[in-house]
Amino acid sequence: MIKVGILGAAGYTGGELIRLLLNHPEVEIVFANSESNAGNKIYDVHEGLIGETELEFSSEMPFDKVDVVYFCFGHGKSEAFLKEHTIPANVKIIDLAQDFRIKGNHDYVYGLPEIHHDEIAKCQHLANPGCFATCIQEGLLPLAKAGLLTKDIAVNAITGSTGAGQKPGATTHFSWRNNNFSVYKLFNHQHIHEICQTLNELRPEGTPRVIDTLEEGYDKEGITVDFIPYRGDFARGIFCTEVVTLNEAKTAEEIATLYKDFFKGAAFTHYSDKALDLKQVVNTNKALVHTEVFGRKVVVTSMIDNLLKGAVGQAVQNMNIMFGIDETAGLKLKASAF
Repeated sequence: MIKVGILGAAGYTGGELIRLLLNHPEVEIVFANSESNAGNKIYDVHEGLIGETELEFSSEMPFDKVDVVYFCFGHGKSEAFLKEHTIPANVKIIDLAQDFRIKGNHDYVYGLPEIHHDEIAKCQHLANPGCFATCIQEGLLPLAKAGLLTKDIAVNAITGSTGAGQKPGATTHFSWRNNNFSVYKLFNHQHIHEICQTLNELRPEGTPRVIDTLEEGYDKEGITVDFIPYRGDFARGIFCTEVVTLNEAKTAEEIATLYKDFFKGAAFTHYSDKALDLKQVVNTNKALVHTEVFGRKVVVTSMIDNLLKGAVGQAVQNMNIMFGIDETAGLKLKASAF
């Protein structure tokens, strides 16, 4: 059995992670840490888990008793935590925050299984991709690898309210979110960094590089990802469209074949010949992708559940790969039929 510790266990991602791991055939949860809820039953906070477990939140963090620890912190807190605490070298870390997603002076592997499977299998420390970043990258990866990206990429994506986390805010209250729709972080979303990093990693030599506009501005030569995020009036899921101008004309059949070949063998990412709707992925670890071709323009639709494939579902998928077990273990979740 894989012995697991969870830090930041009282939030949305912590609750979803516990839900998945309680039903994972090869996992034992050793501790679920929450200072503010220590001593309370897990289901006192995550009420949907009543009848599923009698585990209590713990203030203790016995790292010597686990094989892997999940960081379900807010962004910026993982790096700060590691400066103040020592985790044994033999304990694997899966960080769900953005602290280690960009390559730098650390050994964290960026955990996008569709392209980094082998690196994930060998790594000790893993940075789980962001939710928007996962959805957008799944839509663009095949075109990037084929060297077909040119000009700027127009991206529009709408996310559910759980993407903002459990702590209430002015734009997360039901009375504000219900029957409402809004733009936020226009061209300035933090996930742009990791999207650009991955697209540049895949692009063939000699093709235009993707410019990280958050760092370099628009005065450089290259391709920009012009990302407009929206807040939706639903709880979970991300629905994304990407408009790409190809550097050469391709037929609809050629593009569809490109995507099918790229995702062949992927455990949870699938190409659909039909137009998509969000309910096909909600409460699952799937990423679904569809394309339509209009001359040299391709409109890509991609979608995920932001809490699962966009967060803890992908994190569990990565854990499975890291420990060499069935990649789909604990994740065979079915979408609702209606």
